[in-house]
Amino acid sequence: MTKVFRFGVIGCGLMGREFASAAARWLHLSNPAARPEIVAVCDTNASLMDWFADNVPTVKQRTTDYRELLANPDVEAIYCAVPHVLHQEFYIAILEAGKHLLGEKPFGMDLMQNRAIMAALAKRPDLVVRCSSEMPFFPGAQKVIQMANAGAFGDIIEVEAGFLHSSDLDRKKPINWKRMEHINGDYGCMGDLGMHVLHVPLRLGWKPQTVHAQLVKRVTERPDGKGGMVPCTTWDNAAISTRVKTDSQDFPMLLKTFRIAPGESNTWYIRVLGMNKSAFFSTKQPRQWHWMDYEGGRQSWQTEDLGYDSLFPTITGKIFEFGFIDAIQQMWAAFVDELAGNKANGFHCATPDEAASHHAVLTAALVSGSENRVVSVDYSTGISA
Repeated sequence: MTKVFRFGVIGCGLMGREFASAAARWLHLSNPAARPEIVAVCDTNASLMDWFADNVPTVKQRTTDYRELLANPDVEAIYCAVPHVLHQEFYIAILEAGKHLLGEKPFGMDLMQNRAIMAALAKRPDLVVRCSSEMPFFPGAQKVIQMANAGAFGDIIEVEAGFLHSSDLDRKKPINWKRMEHINGDYGCMGDLGMHVLHVPLRLGWKPQTVHAQLVKRVTERPDGKGGMVPCTTWDNAAISTRVKTDSQDFPMLLKTFRIAPGESNTWYIRVLGMNKSAFFSTKQPRQWHWMDYEGGRQSWQTEDLGYDSLFPTITGKIFEFGFIDAIQQMWAAFVDELAGNKANGFHCATPDEAASHHAVLTAALVSGSENRVVSVDYSTGISA
């Protein structure tokens, strides 16, 4: 019989509804070890909770106070999707309440908040805690990851990874909390997108040793939605040049987190160039991945249509196309599989340690971009001189 884990959702906005959709479609997965059931929701916006009441019949509790939800003994695990400034308070309370957690990135508004969360987590090693990052669950991304794990690239020449949006190109777009430094944090676009970009490199052991960041603040004010204009205080774009050194490799890696990337909607990509093999995947062409074998002589990129070849098997035929809502469900399948005591079919969600490492990189990048210098990344303190 399939094990059921009862979830509470704190933050009923877009991503909370995406989780509800993934849970409602759980029969899409073939023979999962467990499934989620949303039994409680919390948000200060009652209309968002009304959506859950209308569409998720298993919800028994609705509250505007997250502490009431955490006191509910029927709730075993939490999905928390709240603005960055609330991460420290909410995540620590969730851990202290003894609930498993999938938390949104960046897992703390800044390095200090992340440290506080990690200290609370150290007291609860019995809990399964992960950070949201769904893009590496695309089949093409998995192909690149498998090639890297096999050591097939040989000597790596360069790695590039990025997450690109174009919506902020519109100067008339009303401001939201992600454009407000006191809510989003000093990282700006890096805090919003950085975990997505660093998830795969960190998983593969490619930890930047030094960074040189170019930070761009192109739009300084936006409409407030009430007829006026207000300051837009976060970084719009960041291009972070890094150096990766491992026991056997030494190569440059470029990381891009762009909220202003003309022509891009929601593009995640990774490119690895090696002396033996190279590979590339982008969500812009979600069913294809590209690779090149080099054994001397002619060089030729090859392209393969992957179809629906997911980490967790589904009822969908392999001839069909994989998309964002599928990546969301695959991420959730990995988390719930770990709750059931399994190993997420070999690729678990982003870990708290990976989130902490990404904070070290972003903190160093913030100093680098502000002072226009190369900064060493210290994974115990975030930066060094």
